[in-house]
Amino acid sequence: MTRTHKIALVIAATLTLLVGLALFQAARQAASHPDKGALNAAGIILLPQSRAWPNLPLLDQHGEVLPVSRLQGKWTLVFFGYTFCPDICPTTLAELRQLLGSLPAEQRQQVQVLMVSVDPQRDTPQQLRDYLAYFDPDYIGLTGQLDDIQQLANALSIPFIPGDSSQENYTVDHSGNLALLGPDGRQQGFIRAPLNLAQLQQQLPKLLQRQP
Repeated sequence: MTRTHKIALVIAATLTLLVGLALFQAARQAASHPDKGALNAAGIILLPQSRAWPNLPLLDQHGEVLPVSRLQGKWTLVFFGYTFCPDICPTTLAELRQLLGSLPAEQRQQVQVLMVSVDPQRDTPQQLRDYLAYFDPDYIGLTGQLDDIQQLANALSIPFIPGDSSQENYTVDHSGNLALLGPDGRQQGFIRAPLNLAQLQQQLPKLLQRQP
C-alpha cells in the first residue's frame, strides 16, 4: 500500500468518526429537546423563559411550610383545585394517577403532583391529606391564606375566582390547566386541560429528558 493510499484511508476513517460523533450529538440533542409540535399536540406548552416560584408561607398537607427546595430535583405538575369540587378536581387527580402509573418506575420517580387549594377556608391541611390519600399518598397538598394563594396563582398564570363562602355548599371557579415546574423548581410551562392522556403518555417521557 502506498503512502498516498494510507493517508486516504486515515482521512476516510477520520471523516467516518466525525460523522458518527455528529449523528450521536444530534440524537442526544433531539432527545433533550423534544419536538415542540408534538408537545403542543399533547397539550404541553413550554414558556420561552422560565418563571420563579414565589416564596410564600403556604402549608403542605402536614401543616408544614413548603420550602422551595422541595420543588427541586423533580418535575412538578401543579394543579389548582379544592376538595369539595364536584367534577374537574377528582377527574384530574385520577387522570394524573393513571398517567404517572403508565410511566416506567425510574421516570415515575422524576415527577411529583402538587395540588394547591383554591378554597383554603374549608381545605385545612388535614382535609387535604385525607382527600389526596384517596388518589395517591405521594401527592402534595398546599393551602394557606387566600391572598397568598391568589398571588401564587397569578405568578403561574392560572388564576381563579374565590367562592362566596357565605353561601352553603359554594363552589369555586378555577382552571383545569396544570403549571409545569422543572427540576430547578421554576415554571417551565403548562399542560392544557382537558388532559390528553394518550398523547401525554407518549410525550411526557421525552419531556423528562429535557434539561431546563
